Amino acid sequence: MAQGTTRFAHRPALDGVRAFAVAAVLVYHGGVAAVPGGFIGVDAFFVLSGFLITSLLLAEIAGTGGIRLAAFWGRRARRLLPALLLMLAVVVPASRFLLASGDLPPVRGDALAALCYVANWRMIFRGSDYFAQTATPTPLQHTWSLGIEEQFYLIWPLVVLAVLVGVAGFRRGRGAPPPPAAARRWVLLGICLAGGAVSTVLCWLLYAPTDSSRAYYGTDTRAVALLTGCALAVLLQHRMPAANAGRHRRAGRRRVEHPLLGAATVLAVLGLCWAASHATGATDWQYRGGFAAIAVAVAVVIAHAVLSPGSPTAWVLSRWPMVALGRISYGVYLWHWPVFVFCSAARLGFAGIGLFAVRCGITLAIAIGSYFLVELPIRRGRLVPRGSRLAPAGVLTGMALVAVVVLGATAGLPGGGPVRAAGGGGKPVVVPSRSPAPVAPVRRPGRAPGREPRIDFFGDSVSWTLGTYLPPHPGLNVHVRALEGCGIATLPDILELGGPHTNYPGCTRWPSRWKSGVTADDPDVSVILLDRWELMDRRLNGRYQHVGQPGYDAYLTKQLTTAVRTVAARGAAVVLLTAPYTHRAERPDGSLYGEDQPARVDAWNTLLRRVGAAHHATVLDLNHVLCPAGKFTWSIHGVQVRSDGLHLTPQGDQQIVAPWLLPQLSAIATGTHR
Repeated sequence: MAQGTTRFAHRPALDGVRAFAVAAVLVYHGGVAAVPGGFIGVDAFFVLSGFLITSLLLAEIAGTGGIRLAAFWGRRARRLLPALLLMLAVVVPASRFLLASGDLPPVRGDALAALCYVANWRMIFRGSDYFAQTATPTPLQHTWSLGIEEQFYLIWPLVVLAVLVGVAGFRRGRGAPPPPAAARRWVLLGICLAGGAVSTVLCWLLYAPTDSSRAYYGTDTRAVALLTGCALAVLLQHRMPAANAGRHRRAGRRRVEHPLLGAATVLAVLGLCWAASHATGATDWQYRGGFAAIAVAVAVVIAHAVLSPGSPTAWVLSRWPMVALGRISYGVYLWHWPVFVFCSAARLGFAGIGLFAVRCGITLAIAIGSYFLVELPIRRGRLVPRGSRLAPAGVLTGMALVAVVVLGATAGLPGGGPVRAAGGGGKPVVVPSRSPAPVAPVRRPGRAPGREPRIDFFGDSVSWTLGTYLPPHPGLNVHVRALEGCGIATLPDILELGGPHTNYPGCTRWPSRWKSGVTADDPDVSVILLDRWELMDRRLNGRYQHVGQPGYDAYLTKQLTTAVRTVAARGAAVVLLTAPYTHRAERPDGSLYGEDQPARVDAWNTLLRRVGAAHHATVLDLNHVLCPAGKFTWSIHGVQVRSDGLHLTPQGDQQIVAPWLLPQLSAIATGTHR
């Protein structure tokens, strides 16, 4: 960066903007109900980044007549990369110990994508909807925004340099004198406005209510905020000439009035407050021009703080708590999400405001340490001198070492849990006979003497994992007719993990699918395990209801009665397994979603027993086996039984469930069960 009069002076109020931005993100991820739209803090970061980077580039052009790209990118690397490398080097190994096995597989790819600053595109290709939690989110999900910023830092200086060279070449070709700064500003402003318009249109067109990932994570669709900041820098360049810090501090004591801008700032702040309190992942307006409007509002606040350093806006943003938080905001953003994921309510034992306070306290402590022990020393050249030839080598070495840590810490990860049990066309998985060894013969009318007992499993993905992972048992012929994502509740308007959902294709045809399975297999024992999809809120008679409420219980009783009659149609004995407690995901404040609440599980199991008694079905208490202490648990006697808080692990099924279940199924099939 050019020195002396070409330096872009530090403005404390801009640290205040950073503070508000990161605070909004914290309260959003902390589940503060009053701020469901706190994710707009990321947009504020984008606008501020565009403004600062463009201001720095324009200041360098004004002082030197050009841009030293290598030096620019080197400064960005010094500013951003060390803290990121530290975070990745800590978080990835920690994930092996602090995440459930079913939540581990994405971590390696997410870490490598974050290291290469392409995390946003990985999220898109994975279909990782930012607002639709279907499991514990990856601790690196937040790095998507860093990817967008770094891609911008790579491309935008090239655009500015191209404008600088292009305008000069155009005028030189016409025999005109070198272009004035105003000519470059107009071209850059046009690029910013046109690019922002294109970005807004793309966001509108690429948004899909069922999956907002492409519109939310895309560099092209979110560029409007960055380009708004760039446009602001171009517009304000001649209004805030580069100055040294002392001149800026003296100017800060003078009250510079901009009445219209002040009024616009009031409206902008009100608009941002409204957006933060009303925007959600399910609101369409933010993708249809809303992100652009938010960016403009943030730009107005920045403009007022910069042009009127004596204004109330600048005064509030320049208070020392705001400045202090703003200076460590990068570290706060980097560390807050892993801390929030690792410090779950299940692990700490409490939720709500206490959990939020602990998470924020840990985040601030780590961010302060990162700032003073890592970021500042490297930025100021204490560890590697500025301009040293060792700096590029250090960057590459650091990235390589972190890559090795990532690969080593994620080696041998388990599979990503059950995939949809149906192949093409929704055909259920069928597991053939486990062992030729005979057991007591089946004693049922119409059965060939000595035939192996046949056991069919019906239900959803939990039933699928249970039946599929069972070890061989002498003489039992097991078929798995369960289908992932499909229970017996078929009302289409569903709330899953607090968000709208609908039935997967083919789920409403479960009676005919189960009937076909019974006809094909002619089982001796039909095992039904249902839980997740029966515990969710579904719209019935115009309002959302759930198990435990009379109207919905009547509906579930009818559905379960149909299920029992269907699987017993050819004379099979029916076994109903109670639903175990689950812990699939927590709300941002640490509380449980409805389908994970123990009261709903208890209500469903009560209904299950009532229907079982009415239709002479055998009820086996799987919940007591998997949750012996009367609450959800990950492990029993040192054996991990759940991969993701919901599905069974192979070892849990084989070492804990099978010794309890298989002998009973064998006894029921042969008529010897008591």
